This record gives sequence, structure tokens and C-alpha cells, in this order.
Amino acid sequence: MKLDLFNEQQETFISKEAKTFVTVPNLPEILSPLLTIADNMWWCWNSDAVELFRRLDRDVWEESYHNPKAILGMVSQERLEKVASDGSFISHMERVNADLTKYMTMKTWYSRECAQHSNLQFAYFSTEFAIHESVPIYSGGLGVLSGDHLKSASDLGLPLVGVGLLYRYGYFKQYLSYDGWQQEEYNENIFSRLPFQPVKNPDGTRLIVCIDVPKNPIYARVWKLQVGRAPLYLLDTDFDKNQPEAREITGQLYGGDRDMRIRQELVLGIGGIKLLNALNIKPDVIHINEGHSAFLLFEKLRRYVEDDGLSVDEAFELVKSGCVFTTHTPVPAGNEMFADDLVLKYFEPFLKKFNVSKESFLKLGSFSFESIKQDANFSMTILALRMTNKANGVSRLHATVSRDMWSKIWDGLPRKEVPITHITNGIHTNTWISYEFAGLFDRYLGSSWKDEPADHTIWNRIIHIPDAELWRSHERRRERLVSFARARLRHQLERRGLSQKAVSYADEVLDPEALTIGFARRFASYKRGNLIFRDLERIKKILTNKENPVQIIIAGKAHPQDNNGKDIIKQIVNLSSDNELKHKVVFLEDYDMNVAHYLVQGADIWLNNPLRPEEASGTSGMKAAVNGVINFSVLDGWWCEGYNGENGWTIGSLDTYADRKSQDDVESSAIYETLENEIVPLYFTRGLDGIPRGWIKKMKSAMQTLGPVFNTNRMIEEYTKKFYIPTALDHVKLSKDDFACAKKKAQWYANLKKNWSSVKIISSQDNVHDEIKISSDMIIQAKVYLGEIAPEDLSVQIYSGYITTTGVMSQQEVYEMRLVSKEGDNYVYEGKIPLNKVGRCAYTIRALPQYCMQAQYIPEMIKWQK
Repeated sequence: MKLDLFNEQQETFISKEAKTFVTVPNLPEILSPLLTIADNMWWCWNSDAVELFRRLDRDVWEESYHNPKAILGMVSQERLEKVASDGSFISHMERVNADLTKYMTMKTWYSRECAQHSNLQFAYFSTEFAIHESVPIYSGGLGVLSGDHLKSASDLGLPLVGVGLLYRYGYFKQYLSYDGWQQEEYNENIFSRLPFQPVKNPDGTRLIVCIDVPKNPIYARVWKLQVGRAPLYLLDTDFDKNQPEAREITGQLYGGDRDMRIRQELVLGIGGIKLLNALNIKPDVIHINEGHSAFLLFEKLRRYVEDDGLSVDEAFELVKSGCVFTTHTPVPAGNEMFADDLVLKYFEPFLKKFNVSKESFLKLGSFSFESIKQDANFSMTILALRMTNKANGVSRLHATVSRDMWSKIWDGLPRKEVPITHITNGIHTNTWISYEFAGLFDRYLGSSWKDEPADHTIWNRIIHIPDAELWRSHERRRERLVSFARARLRHQLERRGLSQKAVSYADEVLDPEALTIGFARRFASYKRGNLIFRDLERIKKILTNKENPVQIIIAGKAHPQDNNGKDIIKQIVNLSSDNELKHKVVFLEDYDMNVAHYLVQGADIWLNNPLRPEEASGTSGMKAAVNGVINFSVLDGWWCEGYNGENGWTIGSLDTYADRKSQDDVESSAIYETLENEIVPLYFTRGLDGIPRGWIKKMKSAMQTLGPVFNTNRMIEEYTKKFYIPTALDHVKLSKDDFACAKKKAQWYANLKKNWSSVKIISSQDNVHDEIKISSDMIIQAKVYLGEIAPEDLSVQIYSGYITTTGVMSQQEVYEMRLVSKEGDNYVYEGKIPLNKVGRCAYTIRALPQYCMQAQYIPEMIKWQK
């Protein structure tokens, strides 16, 4: 990658000594509020603010890719002077500026519902943030979720800051070669044309943090992007204080080799903690969004040891008490891992300084000591799971998959008790809803839907929207999608060097009145982007029906190193050139937030057919749903919770298959059958007025049932109540009185670790022979040898449920036992099982560590009766 020394556009060598400077817009004084609005990303989810900037110059607005900061420098001075004297424009600007001021100062959900916790502070770390298409520092779903997380945190008034990296070249821009093969190019982000503000020290110099690594330290500048009320701090290494190889660290998102990736994650995690400390931001809770930033745990530990004089064990308890973790990937290979040698290369000085053995350090990123030797890979996910207070998957099914996938960390603990819960993803509704539907909602739901998108009673009012009005709004969005797809396809074909005759067909592709299927996502193999084309003759018959026309618009990127994903794209592009399909199937290049808006707002059906259960959540279908687009999906990710039988369609069943081919055969056939027998007939069944009332009923059902649940306001409220506040209270408790509780807990754990092997469940007995009548109680006693462990540090439990002839237990329940006596060296515990199950049951006894009268799930610390 070339850095600043070579300007590719002008092909002119630039001397290192050349003086650099930044020009800024020369706005008439009366237009100064435009800069205030442009510098806060709040504008991007406020349609009135978007329209304000569009009014400056609609052509330049498109040319700037909807970038207010850029358009202020691109519009001619003559035009600026003209709008400065336009009373209508000035009135519009003052209204938007007043709305921003009101937004920034008004009371919020957090100030009302969590007033007693107003002193708390939260930080959210993610490797990518998708705030808007004009700020291209994201690749896809993880970034979109992170951006929506910040937006809803802002709306709800959470005292939360974001931390990420500022990429000079972002993620790649996709274009296709003549034969349909994906190509990648990287465009430079000119920070001065984007709403990033350089963060400065009190003396006016740039704030720079240093990440100490072997050989040459890495320096990172700090920038701020204001997202409503929530500041997003970003680190950038591309400046002359760094060596050339360090400048490239924040060059590309997900670029480079393994050494580049680990250095990116060192900058994000360690540098992120350092920037918060430099700004005197002291979060009570840090949210690690996916494992990329998990090295921050070691930086926090280091600070407790060096700054507060704690031992490593004491610092460990404090770090763990103040961090939470969200995992997003249900496939082991998709979780970030580094070779042990590579991790040790960067952390060996840390280990020597704090007298930590390599084995105990590597174990933090491994299932067990045995796996260190077998895999020689350090998992960032395992590190985060071991060193955080709470962890979650991003849908109910994903949490189940995650508990199974990571259960070996808590070897011996039943799967359903593995401490990974779920908080299902959502979307920022105001960002993703179309202008047309927002207007409908304002008229028929009232403006409160924007502030309280999780209120079911508001969404129930959708029933009052007249069918004709809803349908006209939806048709306008489909027309805009078709128009957008034609223009984009024309540009694609021109770029590939096709003749004007070949290009001209783009003006006639697609039918604004046809049933339109949207499919847009990352082109990983498990997402099966070509499944709908498995039986080509059958899908052709569906698409080319002249009476009931159907069409498909597809978009998505494959990872640069994923040739299988690229091959799927190539297959689709080649199919779209088929004479029978060329007006029915369109692939749109360079999928981003702008393309996504058109698709989720203008399609009729949103198709999703991943291999179950490999979709952690998925959020594109949620975006489609609030726009009245009906989901047609495999029961995976969020759709397992969203589907109710009336608000969409499913593909296949919950069956498991012996091989991929069988599954693809069955589920592609299910797609065709549902299209032929349900979807197409319902769509084209029209009343005398041409309106498909059965279809509209399903649209309304989808919006009513999915809108109030699958939004990030609901998600943020869950994180706040279930994760942030409880974790903050735990952390505050351990920090009080010179960390007295943290020191006590570290001593407790050290004693457990030293003596746990001696704990043994000697025997158990009960008051039952073979049968006992229901509604009775089974009284059970157990003798347990504790060794040097105090009784108050142990939880002895009855574990009971139905039992099969093969010894598999189901519908398990846990009953706490109480200490009743001591017999010699053994302690006697007693408990009871309320017998409310009919059938063959069983029980066993187990022991777990206990702290402050609560059982603790600690890796490798559970004993079962043998």
C-alpha cells in the first residue's frame, strides 16, 4: 500500500518536506449552524437535517456521497451566498439546529429510569463502526450493529463512549471484472473532509498515545466523531511519528497478515484504554464487542498493578468484575485466533515484568492446559470469556450454540448452565426506515414511535394505516429501488468496458410492478447466496411468468481471501447475463449502507437462507420488516424468535441433515414450493382497486410484531439492565475501601485453587426405594469432604431430572443443599426434591465454589458424585 508520499490521482511524487495545510469552508456567518449540524452524526437519522443539506445542491450531494462536511466545501461560493439570503433555507436551518439543541439537552430514558446510576460511565469497544455510508470505516454486519448500538445509546441518554480504529483506506470497494470475478480497490479517506475532530491535550497539542511493543513503539493519534450524545473515539497510526510498518496498522480494516492483525488489535485494546485514561474517562464497565479488542484486559490489569499496587491476582478480579463480552460468531473458525508464538512475541515483556508464567498466560486463551499443547492457538474469544463478568450471544439460538461451542472452558458443567446468555440484536429504526414510511408512522402512530420504538402499543396502531396509502408508499419505494438498480448497473457495465449497446439494456432491466426479492449480505459459503438458483429451470419458470412476474436483486461482498464466496458471486453474475434472466436478475456491486437502504426499503420479500445454525443473528431482515418487507428465511438467528406463523415465511424445517447436498436439495425445493404456492399467489391476488389486501395484512403483521422487539432501543435497555448496571455495581463494590473486596476475593480464589483437588463427594442417601408418589418430597443427604476449604466457600447441590435408559438426563433442575452436621472429617448436607414429575427420574450430587452465598461457575472447578 502506498502512503502519503505518492498521490495516485495526480501521479506526482510529493516530497516529505512539502508543507501541508487544510482548507475549510468559507461559510457566510449566517450559515455557521451548518457546520455544527454537520459535525454531529445525529443528522444522518434525522430526515429534516438530510433534506437541509440536500437543498444546498442535489447533484453535489450525490457527488459527495451524502457527506455534509464535504458538500460545504464543494458547493460554489456563489451558491452559498445565494442560500444565505434565502429566507426559506435559513428558516429550515434554524429549525434543524433547534432540533439538535433540543435533542442534546432533553431528558432521556436513562435519566428517568436509571437516575440513581447517573454517576456511572460505560465504554463500548469495536473494531468497526458503521454510522453512515459517507464515513466508510466498516465492512458489514458487525460495524452496522456497533453503529446502531451507539445511536440508540445516544437516543436513550446512556453515559457511553465508543472506542475504535480510524482506517485510512477502510474496507475495500468492490467491482467486478468482465467475467464477473470480484476485484478490490481501496480509496483513501481524507479525514479533513469527514466529521472527525482531532482530540487535543489541554496545551493544544495533539493527543497521542503510545503502545509499547518490542523494537519500535506504536503511536496513535486520537480523533472524535460525535454520534448524537455519544462520542466515538478513534485511533489512527498513519502519521510521521511512526515507522512505515506501524503507519500501515490502521490502513485497512481486516487487511494484512496475522502480524498486522495482532498489531491492529493491540492498538485497539491497549491504545483504547490509554486514550480513555488520557481523557480522564474512567468507565465502570467496558463492553468488548467481539474478541478483537480483548487485549484491553491486560492493559487494565497492568494499570491496577502499577498504579494501585495490587497483585496480579487482585487485579484480575477487578478487571473481570468491570467487563462484559458479546460474541458474534457461531463457527469456531470465525473467531479470532493467533499462534501462541505470535502472542508471546508481543507479551513476553509483560510476563517477565509481572512474573506470570507462559503456561498460565496462554491458558487464558485456550480451553485447558492440554489444548495449549495441541492447538498452539490463542483464542481472543476464550480470553474474553475467561476474563469478563458477563457474556452473551446475539440471539437465543446463537447463545445455545455458543454454550455448546465454548463449554469445554467450564468442563463438567451442563451445557445449559454455561454462563453465556443472550441479548438479541436489533436495529436503529430511525436510521433504516424509509422517508415514506416514517411519514406514514408520523400520521397514524404519532411522533412517539421515533422516541419509543420498543413500545408495543404504538406499533399496534399500524392497523389504522389505510391499505391503499400503505401500498402506494411501498410501491414508491420499489420504483426507487428499480431506478437505483438500473443506474448502478449502467455504471457497472460502463466500468467493465462494455459497448454502449450492451450497456443500454440496463435502462430496461427489472419491472417496477414485479414481485421483487431482495438478497444482500456477506458472500460467505454458509450464507448460500446461489441456493435459489440450484434448480435453474424451476427458478426460470417462476421468474419469467408473464402474468405474475418475479425478479431478484442481489448484492454483497466476499472477503478478499474467500475464493469460494467470489465464485458464488461470479455464478450469479453469469446467470444474470442469461437471455431469459438478464432482465430478471441483477447483481449490484459494492454493497454498503446506501445500497442496503434502497434494498431493505424497496423489496417485497427479504430472502435469507444460511446453513442453520451458522447465522448468529442477522439484522438485515429486521431492517426490511420495519419497512413492510416480508421475511422469507431459514429458521436461524433472530428469525427463530421473530417468526410467529403469520408475519413471514420459513424455508425448510428444524431438521438436521447428513450432508450439505441433501440439505441444499431439500431447502432449495422448499424455496420454490413456497414461492409457487404461497408467496406469488398472495402477492398477485388483487381487489378491484388493484390492491393486494392479503399481502398488506401480512406486511402489517410483520411491522406490528417485529418492529417493537427487534430494535436497538430494546437491546440497549436489556444491556443496561442485565449487563451494564449489575456489572458496574459489582465493580464498584470490589473497588471500595482501597480494593478491600477485590483483595478478599483474590485470597478466596487462591485458596480454592490450591485446595480444590481435595474436595470429594463421599456418598449420598435418600428416603426412597424405587417408587414414590408425586407431590411428595424426596429427602437427600450427602457427605462431602472439604479438606482446607471452608463450608461457606462451597455450594453443594442436588442435580435432578428425567433419565433415559442410556443415562441422558433432561429437564434438569438444581436444588441447593444446606449444611446440617459434621461427621469426622466429612460435612453432611441435606436437601429435598419436590416430586412434581411423573416418570423415570434420577439425581446426583455436585459441588461448586461459592462466594458471598452465591454459587460460582469457575472453569475447572466443579465436582460430581462418582
